[in-house]
Amino acid sequence: MQNLHKIAQVLKSNGTDGELILGFRDIAPEDINVEEPVFIFFDGLPVPFFIESFQKKGQSKAAVRLTGVRNFADAEEIAGQPVYADADCLDPEYEDGFSFLTGWMLLDADGTALGRISGYLDIPGNPCIEVSVSAPEEKDVIIPLHEDLILSADEKKQELTMSVPAGLI
Repeated sequence: MQNLHKIAQVLKSNGTDGELILGFRDIAPEDINVEEPVFIFFDGLPVPFFIESFQKKGQSKAAVRLTGVRNFADAEEIAGQPVYADADCLDPEYEDGFSFLTGWMLLDADGTALGRISGYLDIPGNPCIEVSVSAPEEKDVIIPLHEDLILSADEKKQELTMSVPAGLI
């Protein structure tokens, strides 16, 4: 299985011919390898898209064309979606301390699966994980990655067990 890392968010469509505006977080646009595919999840599975054109816009945005996204309707279908890349395809200078948790299952203290970890947010003094949960509704939640909340980590099973504070999910 690939080690996917969240690199961007599709902010919006741009024009009528399928161009997208991506917003990058925790990574600079120039740190991705445009020769390698990026991934967007559909029905829980990562679907690869190759970058046909890439034009940096400011410090953290880019206008991008992806294979298969040919018109306004295609672009609108993926607007708001997170974009992932294989961690091995990122610039070798780029390091993200807990990005290895991406793809792991988050379990509550009683062993209940809460969702899949979809990203790591390196917020100074308050590192967090982003978790895709489906119950009671499908959404992404942000949970502090604090040592007092972590109960165990099983690298072999790729499971992180935490005492998640009530109300976060």
